[in-house]
Amino acid sequence: MASTTGPVTVAIVDDHPVVIEGVKSWLAEEPRISVCHTGDYADVEPGIADVLILDLNLHGTLALPWVAKLAAAGQRVIAFSQFTDQQTVLDALEAGACEFVAKNEGRDHLMNTVLAAAGDRPYVTPTAAGVLVGDLGGGRPKLSSQERTALLWWFQSMSKSSVARRMGVSVHTVDVYIRRARVKYAQVGRSAPTKADMLARAIEDGLIKPDEITGYSPTGPAVGREP
Repeated sequence: MASTTGPVTVAIVDDHPVVIEGVKSWLAEEPRISVCHTGDYADVEPGIADVLILDLNLHGTLALPWVAKLAAAGQRVIAFSQFTDQQTVLDALEAGACEFVAKNEGRDHLMNTVLAAAGDRPYVTPTAAGVLVGDLGGGRPKLSSQERTALLWWFQSMSKSSVARRMGVSVHTVDVYIRRARVKYAQVGRSAPTKADMLARAIEDGLIKPDEITGYSPTGPAVGREP
């Protein structure tokens, strides 16, 4: 979660200066938000800000690999795009974007999305909601392989630090994978605020089999005490 001692810091990456200036003016109206960086992707490193607003089409190149790279490193990314077709929205969320905001959705939706992302809470814009409702997945979130792996080992009574060592990532990154999975479930209207809830959802969807979970029983999964 972003620091509560000051405003939420935001970086804006877009290849159109007029868009950057417009977004800056929108965000300037919210005292809880401070824009700390604007410019090109080449200047961006994970952790540059609490939240990164990233244009999905930079210099004619679809930025989904950058979304995935930044999200995997723990950066909260909001995909910001004029392209709102179903596949683009789903691909951005699958790559690890916290949320998707269409460029025509306006100031209020963007500000609300920034504040929600900084607090690790879901905020689904009308564009994303329409796509998620229409997705043939029908209420089953699309978890990445890293998210599924982190959940499986976490459910097997492993601590997050043990999961991190086994995956070769930091504990923070494991937290990111678990947080993203929770957000994805919330986005499809199936919130999973606890570890037991997450396990139940994963088994319901066939993402994890009961016999893959150490100590699992139908009446009470052994999910440990870690939040």
